[in-house]
Amino acid sequence: MAVGARSGHDEPERRPERPAPSAAAMTDDAAGRPDPDPRSDRRRDEDPAPASGPGDAPAADGGDGGDGDDEETARDGRGPQRPRSFWKELPLLIGIALVLALLIKTFLVQAFSIPSDSMMNTLQRGDRVLVDKLTPWFGAEPERGEVVVFHDPGGWLEEGKTPEPNVVQKVLSFIGLMPSAEEKDLIKRVIAVGGDTVSCKEGGKVVVNGKELNETYLYPGSVPCDPAFGPVKVPKDRIWVMGDNRQNSLDSRFHMELAGGGTVSTDEVVGRAVVIAWPVTRWATLPVPATFDQPGLAQALAVAPGAAGFAGALPLVLWRRKKRAARHTAE
Repeated sequence: MAVGARSGHDEPERRPERPAPSAAAMTDDAAGRPDPDPRSDRRRDEDPAPASGPGDAPAADGGDGGDGDDEETARDGRGPQRPRSFWKELPLLIGIALVLALLIKTFLVQAFSIPSDSMMNTLQRGDRVLVDKLTPWFGAEPERGEVVVFHDPGGWLEEGKTPEPNVVQKVLSFIGLMPSAEEKDLIKRVIAVGGDTVSCKEGGKVVVNGKELNETYLYPGSVPCDPAFGPVKVPKDRIWVMGDNRQNSLDSRFHMELAGGGTVSTDEVVGRAVVIAWPVTRWATLPVPATFDQPGLAQALAVAPGAAGFAGALPLVLWRRKKRAARHTAE
């Protein structure tokens, strides 16, 4: 009994098969001629690429065998990469931090710890101050009233009197944010600069260029000068410094027998203390007191160039007058 083919709605319609391309058609395709069936391109774009078997060769760049862009990215090393471990980055971060700290310490700002009571109440023992080291690089000189840090000029600090640093100071010294324990620095207030004349009588006030200073910044109960001194003519490029706690400060008054007569060379100045940074409850700036802005305080420095100019011009004026008188006589 012969079995015939069924035709009904339950049997899917079969798509007629395309005839295999002839050798001539294949030759035409290879030569770059257009595909006679335009649907082939659409099917090639829509149909997913077949999975490669174990014996399949890798697809060429941009070919039909796979995503050529992804493969090129992977070969060039530009593909997604896992982030480096934090512990691998840590040595680099520490190195950069140390270099930056060294640059900041050398050229910009440095922190100093106050080891004594010589500047009370302006500065108290244990305060941390930030010292501006940038402006001296541009030729700025210390000015009257500024609080400055300077190296020991020689003989100001006794041997063995350097305070033992605590753990915090040792760590900050190691990374360059504080001076090492071997460095010997002092902090005082500039009272007079090169060319000034400074003095103080027993029971009186400090006098600079004939002007009395109203030193409201002194420690309560401290007298302006004890012992008395001066008058002292401050040499050029040097400064006269004193502590705000006058009865507990070994400043310029007590080193007048040394070279420089108690003054400090501006080359020894590290920089100006501009702010109390620690503790936070003591945060404050360190401005120049108003008494150093009084008129006439710097008059001596202004008069000297004028007097020198007058002395230089006087002979010329007399010579011209003499020449003019001789001309009138001849006429």
